[in-house]
Amino acid sequence: MTMPVTLEPSVRVPYRRRVAARLSVAAARILIRASPGRLRRVLTAAGRGARPATEQEALTARQAVISVSVQCAGQGCLQRSVATALLCRLTGCWPTWCTGVRMEPFRAHAWVEVSGRPIGERDEIRFYSKVMTVPPSDGRRRRTDHGQEAQ
Repeated sequence: MTMPVTLEPSVRVPYRRRVAARLSVAAARILIRASPGRLRRVLTAAGRGARPATEQEALTARQAVISVSVQCAGQGCLQRSVATALLCRLTGCWPTWCTGVRMEPFRAHAWVEVSGRPIGERDEIRFYSKVMTVPPSDGRRRRTDHGQEAQ
């Protein structure tokens, strides 16, 4: 049985931005096949040293990703969120990348947010509990209480 999919509307994106969005979507397609731990490590490394994204930067990146990929415009939330974060990084910023679950009915979802506000998501996102996040970092490594480096 198939599930009906509503595609998000796309916007007109300049040529250079479209190329960058396609590269981000292609990289995301590869990354989402990695284990959750490896995906988190890669995204943490990618975001290191970037300034926090603004809501407008994250929304513009998300719209560009949606405009070049039918998968990302539909039910490909993991690929869409990773591609959005990577496209933001190409411009020197980083949103908070999040994954979460909802119990009734059970669903998993991935998205980006800025200052705790989900970007381009429906109101039902408030029912999701975050499982994993990759926030913007200042690029410096911190030491834990046990002398190990923390990301």
